[in-house]
Amino acid sequence: MLNELESLSGNIGRLIQISERHNQARQALQDQLDQLRADYANVQAELAQVRDERDTLQSERDSLSAKIDDAQVRLNAILEKLPRGKSAQHAEADNQLDLLEADSREAHEAELHGEHHQGEKA
Repeated sequence: MLNELESLSGNIGRLIQISERHNQARQALQDQLDQLRADYANVQAELAQVRDERDTLQSERDSLSAKIDDAQVRLNAILEKLPRGKSAQHAEADNQLDLLEADSREAHEAELHGEHHQGEKA
């Protein structure tokens, strides 16, 4: 009977050790999970901030684009009001106006192309 009690006591001791190891492993996993949740929350906050910055930059870009378009309209109005001299000057002014319009079209197309790629990334 004494041998059985010693055997039982040894088995209980091993079960206690196993239980402690399992509790330590569970606590380590719980700590790791808590850390991952905190990291996730931080990344979510950073993502929200980056999205706000992106939206602000897009708004600024749109505002600047509108200002450029407005300036182009004003410039064209000014160029139309300038007195036209010889036909060579007239042709030169038209060529300059064509260059400005081409630059404006290229900038607008580049902007649209950039928005298309940004839309794919978002």
